[in-house]
Amino acid sequence: MTTEAKPSPRERLLEAAATLTYRDGVGIGVDALCKAAGVSKRSMYQLFESKGELLAASLEERTSAYVATLLPAADDGRSPRERILHVFDQLASQAGAPDFQGCRYLAVQIELKDQSHPASRVAHRVKANLTAFFRAEAEQGGASDPDLLARQLILVFDGASARAGIKADTPTGLVTPTVTVLLDAAGMR
Repeated sequence: MTTEAKPSPRERLLEAAATLTYRDGVGIGVDALCKAAGVSKRSMYQLFESKGELLAASLEERTSAYVATLLPAADDGRSPRERILHVFDQLASQAGAPDFQGCRYLAVQIELKDQSHPASRVAHRVKANLTAFFRAEAEQGGASDPDLLARQLILVFDGASARAGIKADTPTGLVTPTVTVLLDAAGMR
C-alpha cells in the first residue's frame, strides 16, 4: 500500500494563498490563510518574511502553469496571427469555467495599488511578459506598429478577463472578432 506524501506546510500555505486570494482578494488575513493551510502563524513567519512574500511566492508558483495554458508552444508552426488568436481562445475557454474570477495577476495589481509590493511586482512581470509576447508576434507578423498593437491586445485581454471575472460579460463571440479587427487594422498576417 502506497500513501501519498502529505504536502509540506510551505506547499499548504502556497495553495491556501492561491485559493483564498483568488476567491476573496489579497486582503485575506494571515489567520485565515494559516487556518486554511493548517499551519501556525509562527510557522508561516518562519517560512515567509511576510504575508506579502507568501502572496508573491504563491503567484510565482502558478506562473508556469498560467503561461503554459495561455501561450502556444514556441515551435507550433502557426502564423503570428493564429498564435495571438490562440491566447484569446484560451481566455474564452478559461472564462467559461464557473469559478473563473478573471486574471489573478491583474486582480492583484488592481487590489494592491502599491507597485513595489512583492506580489504586485510578480504580477506586473507576468503581465509585461504577456505584452512582450504580443509585441514579438506583432513584429513577426508584420504589424505596422507592433508596440501599439501589443498595448491594444493587452487592453482587450485584461478588459475581457475582468468583465468575465465579474460576470458582466463573456468573451465568447466577442473577443475574437474584436482582436481580428485590431489585427487587420495593423496589417497582421
